[in-house]
Amino acid sequence: MKKRETANPYVTVLLSCLVIFVYGMLSSLLGTIIPGLAAALHLTNSQIGYVALAQGLGLAATSVVAGALMDKQGKKIGVILGLGATLAGLILLGSSKGVIAVAAAMFVLGCGGSLVIVAANAIVSDVGDEKRAAALNFLNVFSGLGGLATPFIAANLLGSNSSRIVVFGIATTVLVLCLALLVPLSKRPVASEERASDQRNLFSNPALYLLSAVTLLYTACEFGIWNWLPKFLIASGMSTAVALNVLSLGFACGLLCGRIVATSVLWRISPSIVVIVSSLLMAGTTYMILQREPVWLTSVLVFLAGAAMAPVFPTTIAIVARLFKEQSATAIGFAITCGFSGLILSSPLIGWLSGSDPLGVGRGLLIVPVLSMIIFAILILSRKLFSQGTRENLPNLDVS
Repeated sequence: MKKRETANPYVTVLLSCLVIFVYGMLSSLLGTIIPGLAAALHLTNSQIGYVALAQGLGLAATSVVAGALMDKQGKKIGVILGLGATLAGLILLGSSKGVIAVAAAMFVLGCGGSLVIVAANAIVSDVGDEKRAAALNFLNVFSGLGGLATPFIAANLLGSNSSRIVVFGIATTVLVLCLALLVPLSKRPVASEERASDQRNLFSNPALYLLSAVTLLYTACEFGIWNWLPKFLIASGMSTAVALNVLSLGFACGLLCGRIVATSVLWRISPSIVVIVSSLLMAGTTYMILQREPVWLTSVLVFLAGAAMAPVFPTTIAIVARLFKEQSATAIGFAITCGFSGLILSSPLIGWLSGSDPLGVGRGLLIVPVLSMIIFAILILSRKLFSQGTRENLPNLDVS
């Protein structure tokens, strides 16, 4: 009788961390390559917005089916397909000669990124109850590191060259894909289908839609910074290398540090209060970034903006899980899909508002503090509705 191959939990956690690192790299990829790509292909701000829209469509569309696919076929197929789509998208991006080809590449990258983020969280969720929180915290760190790595390496080792950045992404993805092919992953039993009446109760609850609106608006803000901040900083007088360092050492480090701090803060403070305060700080810091301050002050403000944004998405998803314990997978999946849809909202709107003037990007980015204030208003007006989302048993999930 053939002995069943079981997965080593430490190896699977390492794999999920590397997979989420790839997703973090994709988060900052477009913003990193936009300056060189726009110059080489003569892309306008509106065209760049449509390229980001294509990425958002890939993320949102695939997230609808990613969870169901992995429930039926196992998480390994999700990891392999996600990394494979990421590799295909990067290869297509490296050979793109026009805006349509670039948009197609970003759509494929969005599909891969969606599968990767769902798969990584699903793998770590199989860790034992007493280890799950620590494992998920560790996972979150690698997401931030991935977001930091792309612009930092691009600015300091690759000469801000778009082609070299893509090659770096391809090499990293191939290494992680090879590891994923070698690591066995256990297949969880498929859970029984929930009753139709329970589904109706879930989707008739206004709290689900309000929290999903928060995830949508937040993602619009975060990807607005990832995709457009370097272009704004360069138009304001910074060199490409300095602008990319501000994105990596400022925004990405801020997200990373903010998540680490939030992990301990959430043990003592209500999640709803954390998200309310964070959204207000988001609005203030992102507005100040657009005032064209000196480089050192802009760098500090970008870091603070990242730190303020850091807890919003994972804490909102945690509240969703707490409110809908009986159907948490369905509720979280819906909220995540809405979150990815935020990318569809922000980048084309920023591109349209920016117009043809390079300095117009600052005008387009004003939607970030505006959307942050809308998040704040939703949370304040709906706080009683979320009162069940206490800090006990909150899952520490990360999808940005």
